Amino acid sequence: MIEVQNLSKYFGKKQALVDINLRLGKGIHGLLGPNGSGKTTLMRCLAGVLRPSCGTTKQSDMIGYLPQRFNFYRELTLYETMEYFASLKKIPRHQQRDAIMRLLHLVHLDERAKSKLRTLSGGMIRRMGIAQALLGNPPLVLVDEPTAGLDPEERLSFKNIISDLNPDSCIIISTHIVEDVEALCKRIIILDEGKVVADKGSDALKEYARGSVYRVLADHQADLLPPYEILRRERSEEQEYLRILSPNDQNAKPVHPTIEDGYIMVIRGYPPKSL
Repeated sequence: MIEVQNLSKYFGKKQALVDINLRLGKGIHGLLGPNGSGKTTLMRCLAGVLRPSCGTTKQSDMIGYLPQRFNFYRELTLYETMEYFASLKKIPRHQQRDAIMRLLHLVHLDERAKSKLRTLSGGMIRRMGIAQALLGNPPLVLVDEPTAGLDPEERLSFKNIISDLNPDSCIIISTHIVEDVEALCKRIIILDEGKVVADKGSDALKEYARGSVYRVLADHQADLLPPYEILRRERSEEQEYLRILSPNDQNAKPVHPTIEDGYIMVIRGYPPKSL
């Protein structure tokens, strides 16, 4: 469980977070927002790395934290690094080896346990960061941009790891990549310019865009009523289609919305047509 009350954070005269109020229990929660929206600042406040300018946070004593930028002493081996984090988390010495090797196996790094960090790729370092965050089975896990630097196979592996964690844990995944939370999170908080602009279940976020997403032939783009936004281009049977998002009624058939559609609706400030 984590509770945030009236949390704000200033850096000089710049306000990075504006009166944040959240109460999160067990389960996997997504923290979405564009770059610069305040996600990392909020995660650092939750982890105790930053002190809020005002407001309070209440959370578990033991936290697993993967920061946005993660690295460590490059002359240590992977196992030595994990051993260091295990000691910080006060895992008994006689339990450390089994816990470390289990997690290294989970992130497919057990065969590199004796390798020095300077020999590891960026993706391997990121996977080590995920492993150290999970040491000790913490009741609160904070992961900031967890798939940065991971290839598609590693990203899939990360999703499988997170989905298999203790269901009684509170897990917060901060990212600007909607795909990272779409398959995992039942609740999604959206930050923009330091403010919580939406706090919805994943299904409710999809419904927010109901009736505002269309698929039209690219040749008919000139007939669209602005404003609209092209989400992507699709090709089918040698014809090009546009998937568009618009707060206006268009002369086209609406299609089923996704979490990404709802996210863009919120960020653009478009009102829903149906709830």
